[in-house]
Amino acid sequence: MINLSHFLILGAILFCLGLTGFVVNRKNLINLLMCVELLLLAVNFNLIAFSNSLNDISGQVFVFFILTVAAAEAAIGLAILMVFYRHKHTIAVAELDELKG
Repeated sequence: MINLSHFLILGAILFCLGLTGFVVNRKNLINLLMCVELLLLAVNFNLIAFSNSLNDISGQVFVFFILTVAAAEAAIGLAILMVFYRHKHTIAVAELDELKG
C-alpha cells in the first residue's frame, strides 16, 4: 500500500535532484531553468500529496497557481535566453555579467 510517506520521499528526492542540478551545473542556462522547474514540480507533488491525505482541496488550488507561475517563468526565461543567444552566440551563464547597462 502506498501511503503519504512514500509520496513525500519521492517529492524530497525530486527536490534534491533539482537543487543538486542547480548548484552543480552553473554553466548552462537551459539546465538551470530545467532545475528550477524540477524544484517547482517537487513542491507541487508534495502539495497534492498533503491535499489528498487531508481531504482538502486547497493544496490542489495552490498547485494551479504554481503551474501558471512556472509556465510564465519558462516562457519569459526562454525568450530572454533566445535574445541573449542572438547577441552573444552562447548560453553560458558566465557571459551574463555583460548585460549590465
